[in-house]
Amino acid sequence: MKSSLAVALAMALCALPAMAGEDVAPPTVLTKVEATLPVDAAPPEQDHVLLEFTVGIDGKPGDIRVIESAGKAWDQASVDALAKWAFNPATHEGTPVAVRTRLSFNMPAALLQPPDAGLEQEAVVVDAGTGVPAITLENVDAGHPRHELSTIVTGRSQPRSRGASDFNIEVGQLAVVPRKSAAEFLKLAPGILLTNEGGEGHPERIFLRGFDAREGQDLELSVDGVPINDSGNLHGNGYADLGFLIPELVSNLRVLEGPLDPRQGNYAVAGSADYQLGLEDRGITIKGGYGSFDTMRLVALWGPPGQSTRTFGGVQLFRTAGFGQNRSAQNAKVMAQYEGSLSDSTSFRVGAYGYGTMFRSAGVLREDDFASGRVGFYDSYDTRQGGDALRAQVHFDLHGHNGDFSHDQTAFFIFRSTRIMENFTGFVSDPQLAQQTPHGQRGDLLDRDSTNFTAGARGAARWRATVFQRRQELEVGYFARFDAVTGMQTRLLAGSNTPYLRDYDLDSKLFDVGLYADANLSPVWWLTLRGGVRGEVLTYNVQDNCAQREVRRPSLTNPPGDESCLSQRDLGLYRDPTERHSTAGAALMPRGTLLVGPFAGVTFSGALGTGIRSIDPQFISQNLETPFASIFAWEGGASFQHRFENGLDASARAVVFGTRVDKDLIFNAQEGRGTIGGSTSRLGGLVAARARYDFFDLAGNMTWVESKFDDTGLLVPYVPDFVARLDAGVFHALPYLRPLDSPIKGRAGLGITYVGRRALPFGQRSDTIFVIDASAELAWKVVSVGFSVTNLLNNQYRQVELNYASDFQTSGSLPSLVPARHFAAGAPRAFMLTVGLHFGGES
Repeated sequence: MKSSLAVALAMALCALPAMAGEDVAPPTVLTKVEATLPVDAAPPEQDHVLLEFTVGIDGKPGDIRVIESAGKAWDQASVDALAKWAFNPATHEGTPVAVRTRLSFNMPAALLQPPDAGLEQEAVVVDAGTGVPAITLENVDAGHPRHELSTIVTGRSQPRSRGASDFNIEVGQLAVVPRKSAAEFLKLAPGILLTNEGGEGHPERIFLRGFDAREGQDLELSVDGVPINDSGNLHGNGYADLGFLIPELVSNLRVLEGPLDPRQGNYAVAGSADYQLGLEDRGITIKGGYGSFDTMRLVALWGPPGQSTRTFGGVQLFRTAGFGQNRSAQNAKVMAQYEGSLSDSTSFRVGAYGYGTMFRSAGVLREDDFASGRVGFYDSYDTRQGGDALRAQVHFDLHGHNGDFSHDQTAFFIFRSTRIMENFTGFVSDPQLAQQTPHGQRGDLLDRDSTNFTAGARGAARWRATVFQRRQELEVGYFARFDAVTGMQTRLLAGSNTPYLRDYDLDSKLFDVGLYADANLSPVWWLTLRGGVRGEVLTYNVQDNCAQREVRRPSLTNPPGDESCLSQRDLGLYRDPTERHSTAGAALMPRGTLLVGPFAGVTFSGALGTGIRSIDPQFISQNLETPFASIFAWEGGASFQHRFENGLDASARAVVFGTRVDKDLIFNAQEGRGTIGGSTSRLGGLVAARARYDFFDLAGNMTWVESKFDDTGLLVPYVPDFVARLDAGVFHALPYLRPLDSPIKGRAGLGITYVGRRALPFGQRSDTIFVIDASAELAWKVVSVGFSVTNLLNNQYRQVELNYASDFQTSGSLPSLVPARHFAAGAPRAFMLTVGLHFGGES
């Protein structure tokens, strides 16, 4: 026989303190479950159980703590019941946010122990069939004051949607899908392909909507608003290394495809992506994994119970021998952040991240060498290829709100160091110059080293007012960053670590300031106009320490010989080898979105926007106008979102889009990076959908795009025209299995990627890519055991395919400048077993 615990909602969610102005809407109950107790439970010690918990943006309660107890059995029954509730999440400035709040479960009067009850009194048992009525807060006179409860919002407001191409992605249960790095969360957004010819430790090459963004040069990347792109990096201006992120700490991701939001700044050519960090599992989590190719991964995570999910700490140690030849890697990461409140209306975050890695790279292989058996599929020509990287970051941000006004302020300091050694062409890029001593081809291994120090800030203020009986908003904000960058590129003598040529030696001081205004206007419920304008000014001060590389008619008595940085000019006259250039450029970028709806959950949208990509420091000339790459983008689409009564949360969208860039970046094998090409245009479309329920989470997308040069009509090389992706997760307690009265929770994940044939130079096409990854995990009490496999079918695929001339001196025949197919091998099937322990908190 069970006892029925009648539940009454005594939440002060509807009675917020001064911090909650009209911009904060508390969570509301969507569904609730009545609590039950085992037979013969002792009477409650007081008339209520007070619980404190977090309502996530998905409306689910988590991190439940007992603040005021009515006895262990009653406490547990209340916790078990609350865990099954569903809420409409709180909103801050109209956007769902996670909040910390409280709830009181009130005891039926018939079950309360009388005040004068002695210890010998028999426990009261109530039959569930007696129909004990629910007791509301007003009915109970327990001799204590009414609780003044509050909902504390420590999260940050999210920017308003910019239409169907604005993806706010909650990772949620899709975290179970195998991912080698945090960069792979980008594949949850439509049209994104990641490849990596550099191996573990080298940043992923990103393709999005027909753009080859390389390592981030055409995609503005940030983590909680702090920029990730490196300005002035020799490997590529805008180079972005996401390796410092611990995947378990990524909770959400906002991907905006296209320059459509005035908040987007430099590098937002194909769009932008902002990682949002958090740790749902409170307490201490320790995980250790071991798998194929002697791969080891150790992770420790912690989050104090009762604190915000944005308060966390994490450390990762990683090592692998890598598949095939020359793919070993090791890294260490540390991430820590604290989020708290200075007052009911002001919250803050402070954090520090550190990262270090060293890795080896196999590089590319010629297809004819593999076909003839001269090299294996997973071999390498040059085992010196690889690199290392460091990142140290501290940041602080402040958020305040009071009624119709709110503001944000962020400051950050970043130190970055990057070294990349790679050889795409073998022995073809070492011409004999007149002043040099006679030599043959000495090797094309590029050694690039960049060191960046970045200091910056961003901030915004928002004001809301009621016009036409509807809320209207205006936001003004800024972004500023200063970069001091040193960069050197040398070429190394074959078979050694000795430089024989210095290509670049730059000391750069870069300053970027952006100012924007953004409005959200809604004259009627079904029509909304969002947009504004952004102004950007960039200044450059570049010292070229190797400005003089060639000389006509050098001195006969003091010839320069093989020196890279010459101290004489024409006719042998002396000059200093250094030279300084400074310039500046400005751009004005209007952006706007029109939304119509929603009608039965469907919203139609259209958007226009312009953007820029800044120039590399090595191309700066004194006082000449900075030649930005200019971008124009448009799109039209429809999106659907609805939460059904049975709890199913479904969303879908379809988009048609177009983009034009006047100075696109095209991969150049001799330079080993993207170089400026002509103007290009793109036309494409996408569909995406996601469905979430109590035991599954499914997300899928498909993107088709055609990218062409405007002058010739030829296809832009290397970018995929079709990308499809499916992520699926299932999760549930196993039936009939409750050892020691604790359930065994299981979950499994599946990720499928398909990439169509990519265009290559000279009218060629690449092979397709089809990869399946899968995982499964069981958790019981504090222990979890997981198993994952990547490339489940063990397909031998080429993740990168390139066409250009090369000579790796493997055939013994005379070199040829006829373009040849090259490829970088994708990883074969790999297994990983992970064991985890979790203490001191609830998820």
